[in-house]
Amino acid sequence: MATPLYLIRFHYQERMIMLTPSLLAFALFAFVTSITPGPNNLMLLTSGLRFGFRKSLPHMLGISIGFFAMVVILGTGASVIFERFPRLMQWMHGLSLVYFAWLAWGLLTAPPADAPAETTAQHRPLGFWGAAAFQWVNPKAWLMALGAISAYIPGSNLLALTVFAGIFALINFPSIAVWVLAGTRLQTLLTRPRHHRCFNGAMVLLLVISVVY
Repeated sequence: MATPLYLIRFHYQERMIMLTPSLLAFALFAFVTSITPGPNNLMLLTSGLRFGFRKSLPHMLGISIGFFAMVVILGTGASVIFERFPRLMQWMHGLSLVYFAWLAWGLLTAPPADAPAETTAQHRPLGFWGAAAFQWVNPKAWLMALGAISAYIPGSNLLALTVFAGIFALINFPSIAVWVLAGTRLQTLLTRPRHHRCFNGAMVLLLVISVVY
C-alpha cells in the first residue's frame, strides 16, 4: 500500500529538523578551522603582503577547491588505503617535512614587496595547482578533512559528501581571504627591509609551530 503524502511530508520535515543542527554545527566547524592560524593562512598572509590580493586569488582558489577534492576523495574510501598501508602515511609525513623546510627557506630569503623586479622574479605567488596539491602535505588540512568526514558527514553517500564538502569550501574561501587582506594592509606598515626580515622570520617560526602542533 502506498505511503500517504502527509506521512512523507512529515518524515521529510523531521529529517530536515534533525539535519539543521548538524549543518549549523558543521558550518561552525568549517569556519573555525578555516579562519584559525595554520600553514595555509600563514602562507596567504605572506602572499597578501608580497603580491597583493588579486595575484593571490589563484592561491586562495587552489586551497578551497583542493580541499573540496580532498574531502570527497578521502570520504569515498581513499583513507582506507592509508590505514592498510601505514608506511605510505609515513612517507607523506616525510614529504610534508621536506616541503615545509623548503617553504621556510623561501620565506627567510624572500625579498621585500617593493624590491626590484629582477630580485623578485624567482619569488612568485603560489599558483592554483600548487596550492591544491599542497593540501595533501598539509597536516592541518588532513585533520580538518578527517574530522569533518568522521564527525559530520552522514554515511558514505556521495551526494551528501559532495554537498558537505561544497559547503566547507564556500565557508573556507571568505575565511582565508581575511588573511590575504590582512597581508595587504601590512604593506603600508612594513616599509623598511629590516621590518620585512623580522616579519619573514616570525612567519617561519609560526609555520614551524603550526606544523609541530
